[in-house]
Amino acid sequence: MLSAVPLLIVPFILYNAGLIFPTDQADIWSSQLFTMNMMSGGQWTMTLGDALVVLTLVLLFVEIVKSTRTTNTSLADHLLSTFVFIAYLVEFLLVQGAAHHIFFTLMVITLVDVLAGFSVSLRAAGRDVNFN
Repeated sequence: MLSAVPLLIVPFILYNAGLIFPTDQADIWSSQLFTMNMMSGGQWTMTLGDALVVLTLVLLFVEIVKSTRTTNTSLADHLLSTFVFIAYLVEFLLVQGAAHHIFFTLMVITLVDVLAGFSVSLRAAGRDVNFN
């Protein structure tokens, strides 16, 4: 049953931890993690918000791979993923600290997870049907 837990709850928790435990900075998600000098002479900076989006995209990939399974837990996984998206949406609309471009991006990634999960599952289930 643990495989039915949607992994995209992790970025939701991490983002909210940044809201609950604020730092001295006005925007914790803009804080720089590191800067790299590129061969072109430019500089590339990774912020905490960028790292959270990258982590979320990796978790989205895992969620889409999980959605290809046609087991009894896949329905629970889709239902819980939908609840996670609803939690993102409600927080985005009602919590002032969630009105941020990073949170919006996380919410859209979660919506893609819900839509892709149902689409992939329907396609996989259609292949499992045999007409004799």
